[in-house]
Amino acid sequence: MHRSRLQLDPIDRVILTHLQAEGRITNVELAERAGLTAPPCLRRVRTLEEAGVIRGYHADLDPQALGWGVTVFAMVSLKSQAEEDLRAFEEHVAALPEVRECHMLNGEIDFILKVVARDLPAFQRFLTRELTSAPNVEHVRTSLTIRASKVLAGVPVEPTDA
Repeated sequence: MHRSRLQLDPIDRVILTHLQAEGRITNVELAERAGLTAPPCLRRVRTLEEAGVIRGYHADLDPQALGWGVTVFAMVSLKSQAEEDLRAFEEHVAALPEVRECHMLNGEIDFILKVVARDLPAFQRFLTRELTSAPNVEHVRTSLTIRASKVLAGVPVEPTDA
């Protein structure tokens, strides 16, 4: 959904920086860090939520600890790039819990997917049963991750509008 751009002041940016880094921070602590009292801080957070600047809150889970030992990036090319075919593919992967991210690209590759699996045989089954056999898929190229050296959620919050 496209939202109109909310004008963020320096206090909003401090709030966003701290919430993005530590989503479980209390409103009292957040207000203190932003130089506010609790009620106006909470009003600002609610405004940022309602404007869609803050899309939600989540826990950052360790995939290895939960048995998801394999992460693969899959580059998918479709036979047709008609809008209805693109949407159908997006709907297909939206229903697959192993697909953690799906990005449409321009160029030779139509989509890049971040996929998790318990192990390599499980990924191979997923690839053949769910991805390469999906309607309109021309080909899939995969790259298995060896390690992740940087994983940051969100975006940089600049001190002022750039």
